[in-house]
Amino acid sequence: MSRNFGKLFLSLAIPAILIAVSLVAPASAAQAVRLQYRTSAPGASTAQAEPWLRLFNDGTTTVPLGQVKIRYYLTGAETYRFACSWAVAGCATITGRFAPQEGGKQYLEVGFTSGSLAPGQNTGDMQLRFYRADWQTFNQGDDYSYGPGTSYADWDRIAVYVNGQLAWGKPTGSEPDPDPTPTGPPGGSGELFDDFTYSASNDPRLAQRGWTVRSSAGGPGVPGATWSPSGVSFPGGLLTLDSSTNGTAAGTVQTELSTTSRKFREGTYAARVRFSDAPTSGPDGEHVVQTFFTITPLRYNLDPDYGELDFEYLPNGGWGEPSNILYATSWETYQGDPWQAVNTHTAERTSFAGWHDLVIQVAGGRIKYYVDGRLFADHGDIYYPETPMWIMFNQWFIDLQGATGTRTYRQQVDYLYHSKNEVVAPADVLTRVAALRAAGTAFKDTVPSP
Repeated sequence: MSRNFGKLFLSLAIPAILIAVSLVAPASAAQAVRLQYRTSAPGASTAQAEPWLRLFNDGTTTVPLGQVKIRYYLTGAETYRFACSWAVAGCATITGRFAPQEGGKQYLEVGFTSGSLAPGQNTGDMQLRFYRADWQTFNQGDDYSYGPGTSYADWDRIAVYVNGQLAWGKPTGSEPDPDPTPTGPPGGSGELFDDFTYSASNDPRLAQRGWTVRSSAGGPGVPGATWSPSGVSFPGGLLTLDSSTNGTAAGTVQTELSTTSRKFREGTYAARVRFSDAPTSGPDGEHVVQTFFTITPLRYNLDPDYGELDFEYLPNGGWGEPSNILYATSWETYQGDPWQAVNTHTAERTSFAGWHDLVIQVAGGRIKYYVDGRLFADHGDIYYPETPMWIMFNQWFIDLQGATGTRTYRQQVDYLYHSKNEVVAPADVLTRVAALRAAGTAFKDTVPSP
């Protein structure tokens, strides 16, 4: 459960403007890409940065644009929004997201949803821009990729990756590492794995294996709604949460599965989760929240021992957001009335419908969230958990939209894996899960109680 408020804003230093134009060797003779850059917003201080780009194929083979990622490197951790003003290829084919780096840096990653670049051709203008979410003026002069030139020129301070391999440019900072080196022996101080091979929500093995299917009243979600085990099932070995509403509190059913024991803090948490953008039946539009998280109970307002680490997907927005958004939120504490949240969060505003491998690493004072192997968020400081937590999955409604007819939303989970006191790379999580399944292991719990 959470309300996501507040942004993290850091001040930017203002060093001298970095100006560098150079050529770099292509990734291969057959596939040689080159990037040109200019800005239409020169000057260190700006209301929005405006990098204009052109990508060239100087090689002998066609480059599928869906394999291309362009990274523009920034200093500081402000929250930015990306936009495409105009592009020869069409702005509808261009995507942009901001990814965190170590040391308070980040980069804008520009991608393509379709298209190809033939030998000897270029993309033409891609007139891009980004701005702070609060529309405050910011300093772009110390951004590694920024240059003041207003005419196109080859620019190696912006990196181009093709099919995951560096093909142009000189990256800077600490790139998000999808495969950090695991620490300690496999299993760390104990492992939890569940393949969710249960017959129904009343299967006695759920309680025997330390699970609780919620039936108690209370938050989060719509006041007066029911938390019903009837909405929890396991078809084909998939934890399935079916939450529904007819637009009234009495007709609203929310769903949750939680570990019974609070014995989880440092280590690696992983689950393959299927988010959905549309209901399985009925009209769309409800502000539903689909989750994978860990949590400590709040004993009193602003309890310093409270902790919560969230993945939350809002397919239809909510909390002031107009459309789909995925949050990774780390909590220090909160107060219910009047509302006061002490948290930090990272968000991406795009559809995450479908299956995703979600990983949370908690170690060394840092909380790292991964989505499908890429670093999504890096939090720490006061938000690092201090006490043991439960592991939970739930699906609930922020409010009710009052549409006619019952609508049902579905979230599914393929597996849960946890290794206590060990950092496990996302790729290694998949290897371990595959090995457990190959050995016929449907459930394993060697995590000691606190």
